[in-house]
Amino acid sequence: MTADLFNLPTEYQDLRDSVRALAEKEIAPHAHAVDEDHRFPQEASDALIKANLHAAHVPVEFGGEGADALAVAIIIEEVARVCASSSLIPAVNKLGSLPLMLGGDTEQKKRWLPALAQGKGFSYCLSESEAGSDAAALKTKAEKTSAGWLLNGSKKWISNAGISEFYTVIAQTDPSKGSKGITAFIVEKSDPGISFGAPEKKMGFRGSPTREVYFD
Repeated sequence: MTADLFNLPTEYQDLRDSVRALAEKEIAPHAHAVDEDHRFPQEASDALIKANLHAAHVPVEFGGEGADALAVAIIIEEVARVCASSSLIPAVNKLGSLPLMLGGDTEQKKRWLPALAQGKGFSYCLSESEAGSDAAALKTKAEKTSAGWLLNGSKKWISNAGISEFYTVIAQTDPSKGSKGITAFIVEKSDPGISFGAPEKKMGFRGSPTREVYFD
């Protein structure tokens, strides 16, 4: 009886088997070159998108698979088993889009979640040079204008920066309120004023670009 507590239900075991088979066939053969050449694992991205595993957490009503947290963890784990860099594709897509799923309105979800489900990446921009664990110390600001919101600042150590199409950016809207004056914004790669720094030189995950993101 006790052992059963640690056994995955059949549907999760089947998911693990299918992701493992895909990873070994489509991702593993390229893992060495991805790490050696410090290049984005495009083959893995294509395979995961084709199998609807790159962002399986997206709800069904927005074109996704509606996978729960355990299913997504299994996907990430099985991809990481053959290529750590490739596992950051589903991991970062979930991290970047989770604020939208938790706090976005229906119109916002309809705008960005279907595109994510179709293969557009979603990164998360919180950390700054002087604001990592102490997120309330961030300096990136967002100012309300007649045309919308204007962001100024930069983010550091952003996974898949330059590859993802969408970026959840955490910025100060009212510094006088401290952590209560922080808001999340979605910025698209095509928006004017966004640019990217050079890829960081890393000891691991070298196929997942980690870069600064600038908002001017």
